[in-house]
Amino acid sequence: MAELATLARPYANAVFELAKREQTLDTWSRMLSFLAAAAAEPKVRQLLDSPELADEVKARQLIDLCDDELNDRGRNLVHVLAGNKRLGVLGDVQEQFEVRKAEEERVLDVEVVTAYELSAEQSEKLRSALQRKFDREVNLTGRVDESVIGGAVIRAGDTVIDASLRGRLDKLAETLQRN
Repeated sequence: MAELATLARPYANAVFELAKREQTLDTWSRMLSFLAAAAAEPKVRQLLDSPELADEVKARQLIDLCDDELNDRGRNLVHVLAGNKRLGVLGDVQEQFEVRKAEEERVLDVEVVTAYELSAEQSEKLRSALQRKFDREVNLTGRVDESVIGGAVIRAGDTVIDASLRGRLDKLAETLQRN
């Protein structure tokens, strides 16, 4: 997977710079999301992986499938990727583009996992605290997982804050086993 991410980086960076310059970040976000979702479908993936089809044929079929969702620049990206035998990195291009877009917009997506659903007031307090901590706008999503027992596990980008009871119990067990 790291290899695909490396192959996708120049395309994601080029698309991001173009979108930023033309102020079309949201348009590109929609196009790339649609292309990545289409490319991830099993039948489309099979088509894109087929060694019997020429890359230009693959590009045309993908463009035909996604045509209403693509502008001329989006279609051109598909042709460039096909010409360089990189249609398989569409998902990675989309992911890297979204990371760059979020950094540019100073937005951080945060997932909070708790044993019980947070109230609107608790969610807002947590969102405000995280905005102060990270100095960014925070998009907070919650997920319930009863195995955390109590507290919360917070995932913000590469940062994981494990303030769950399950996490504390696991650390205690690990400490006791070492002694």
